Amino acid sequence: MVLQAKHINKHFKKPVDFHVLKDINFTIDNGEFVSIMGKSGCGKSTLLYILSTMDTNYDGELFIKGEKITGKSHDELSHIRNKRIGFVFQFHYLLAEFSVLENVMLPAKKLGDKSIERIEEDAIEKLRMLDIEKLALKKASQISGGEKERVAC
Repeated sequence: MVLQAKHINKHFKKPVDFHVLKDINFTIDNGEFVSIMGKSGCGKSTLLYILSTMDTNYDGELFIKGEKITGKSHDELSHIRNKRIGFVFQFHYLLAEFSVLENVMLPAKKLGDKSIERIEEDAIEKLRMLDIEKLALKKASQISGGEKERVAC
């Protein structure tokens, strides 16, 4: 099991109480591909914010790889996001003045678990996997939108 949600409930309190997520339960196993679909305003983004640990104001329990995430401090959640959760945002938050390689290296540098040499090797391997290693030394401001999306992965 990679991700599990148990009895997730979310209320927006203002201007009136609105129960947007009601008793959400599911498990995602390793290797599964999952889509969240629904009408505009039904709570898809709200659920994703909770699953990403960026929203902690909900009832229920969230587990990542069997570890209970609900109730952890903001610092602990930040570390979990950096270590275990990947995001591809609609808008690509790359630092324009940094190279593609530097942008890919940033999260691992922040963690400080590996040497700079190892971080660079890993980053180049990730670029190679996405067939964009030729972009490594280009500034993020110099690549196309599709290339930015792949770098953001």
